[in-house]
Amino acid sequence: MNTSTQQALIATISDDEQPLLSVTNLTKLYAPGKGFSQVSFDLYPGEVLGIVGESGSGKSTLLQAISGRLKPDGGEVLYLRGDTDTQCQQVEELYAMAESQRRHLLRTEWGVVHQHPMDGLRGRVSAGGNIGERLMAVGQRNYSEIREQSATWLTDVEIPVERIDDMPTTFSGGMQQRLQIARNLVTHPKLIFMDEPTGGLDVSVQAKLLDLLRQLVTELDLAVIIVTHDLAVARLLAHRLMVMKHSEVVETGLTDQVLDDPQHPYTQLLVSSVLQN
Repeated sequence: MNTSTQQALIATISDDEQPLLSVTNLTKLYAPGKGFSQVSFDLYPGEVLGIVGESGSGKSTLLQAISGRLKPDGGEVLYLRGDTDTQCQQVEELYAMAESQRRHLLRTEWGVVHQHPMDGLRGRVSAGGNIGERLMAVGQRNYSEIREQSATWLTDVEIPVERIDDMPTTFSGGMQQRLQIARNLVTHPKLIFMDEPTGGLDVSVQAKLLDLLRQLVTELDLAVIIVTHDLAVARLLAHRLMVMKHSEVVETGLTDQVLDDPQHPYTQLLVSSVLQN
């Protein structure tokens, strides 16, 4: 994603537009340098934020806390709930919600794409059933309509529709990841969290998956927070970048600006190591 595209997205955010997600001084420390500390940012509708850093930098732990799956030690996560079409919106603090409300949010307005796809799929439920469960979570009950939508999404993520009744355990790793993406996006959520979505996949499979993700993010106008150690993935998908080292954010900015002209020594080291490889 080039700098002009990133700048165009940021320029469309008006001064009076509310962030979809607002994170302030979020902290979760297990020990010095383990976890994350004093993280703050705003995320707007349609924006993709990349969080990069080496293993152990705290990025995946941060993603768990932002997505309501790990209670932080301090700080807050504000989310703009509701329907933009009807203007029935309200800002709520994530950890002031009941746990059942957070779980419902993850099944409806949010989605999580795990690095290991079977962490986000039900192995004993068919491919179509995995997608259909999300539709039922938002109130759909007509079996034939659910199956039709499931078949459409399998086609959209390039899984042969004749495999709709197959179990995901019979799929390749790349197909499992595409199924997990379909399961998450079928309800047209407002926000998706992705944790190393291309990790462990062959290079050719990664390339196809990244093309699919970029297409779907654009078509559905999704807000996304993606954690990755792969700077090429971040450059392709993210409008803005946040660089983490030893639990702290050391640099932020438009993705191409951060990667082409890194200011912090750690970011410079990350970029140079990629270039040398």
